[in-house]
Amino acid sequence: MVYITEDMVRRRAEHNECEIFSLEEVSLHQQDIERIEHIDRWCRDLKILYLQNNLIPRIENVGRLKKLQYLNLALNNIEVIENLEGCESLQKLDLTVNFVGRLSSVESLQRNVHLTEMFLVGNPCAEFQGYRQYVVASLPRLQRLDGTEISRSERIRAAQGLEQVERRVREQENVYLKRRARETEEAQGKEAGEEKGNKERKAGFDGRWYTDINNTAPVLGENKENQEVKENRASPDLDDERREKEFWHTPCSFTPESRVEVHRHLEEKKKTKEKEREKKPKAPRTLITDKGRVMNVNEPKLDFALTEDEENNTIVLNLEVFRHMDSSLIDVDVQPTYARVIVKGKIFQMVLPAEVKPDSSTAQRSQTTGHLVLTMPRVEGEIKGTNIVPRPPRVCRSRRRPSEDNNS
Repeated sequence: MVYITEDMVRRRAEHNECEIFSLEEVSLHQQDIERIEHIDRWCRDLKILYLQNNLIPRIENVGRLKKLQYLNLALNNIEVIENLEGCESLQKLDLTVNFVGRLSSVESLQRNVHLTEMFLVGNPCAEFQGYRQYVVASLPRLQRLDGTEISRSERIRAAQGLEQVERRVREQENVYLKRRARETEEAQGKEAGEEKGNKERKAGFDGRWYTDINNTAPVLGENKENQEVKENRASPDLDDERREKEFWHTPCSFTPESRVEVHRHLEEKKKTKEKEREKKPKAPRTLITDKGRVMNVNEPKLDFALTEDEENNTIVLNLEVFRHMDSSLIDVDVQPTYARVIVKGKIFQMVLPAEVKPDSSTAQRSQTTGHLVLTMPRVEGEIKGTNIVPRPPRVCRSRRRPSEDNNS
């Protein structure tokens, strides 16, 4: 279960210098939050609150937010509209794609006199016959419902036939609530059955579930083919694959319980992959081959420039590290034939075009760009690269000694 923590809110208050008490807007969407808490005490000045795409089953702990103008609770598990009476400044409420089936709970918003826009599309109550008419008549100050403006004539018609619409809505609401009670009971029974099944199976050394074979008696007379088939069936990988296929292909109702079940399943799968990744660490990257060849590596994926300063007889490497990165996260190692820089644990290695002096090399950060500049002097006597001009072919001629020419 994910809780709303002070650190979570503070990390989303960078635009307010991480101060949460004077915060006017905060976005806590897609955090798998299962309960609204603490916000009404920490952020009293809040005007906009984004909580969409979480697992929140109930509206609570927002009554102290007197300045709240916009509350977004789309894509959650909310079934009843409640506990918003204290939000005196509320102007817009978004409950798109939730599980609100008790349409009569919209009457709790009658005290929110500034509420002018609301979204209930994608909820079970939006399928009720007379849904829009009932909401328009129950909230006379509402100006837009599900993105459509409420006209004056529509409001008059809604008020005229309210009694009949209200009776019809109550009947549909009761039918839905009975169905929801059955769905909740089935979900609880399914969860209890899964827990019982997990107890009957045993966890192996690798975290997988295996069937207890100690109580199974061996059957004689089986041929090798049947044994191989049974071994394949007992394979944990095939068993996991079969359960995964059953989970996604078994039909089920779209309910708050099924939505939470899918979330739990994905979280369990994610943790399993992380454990397997920890058991199988990545092979270390090859920096120098067995034959002594130095490899070029750029794990941090940084831009760089390698230049040769002919006047000062040096080689300069300009590595574009992040401007605000602390220099303590950078480690430099210069060798005669290559330079290695470790940036936040990631290796950058570059083969140099000429041999340099490691002891005389310097590493500095630019005060304007933050780039790392390595200045590496060449070794004395190092031959500088020049354009090679082809020499003309040499003509071989016989030569005499001067003494021989004089004697002749």
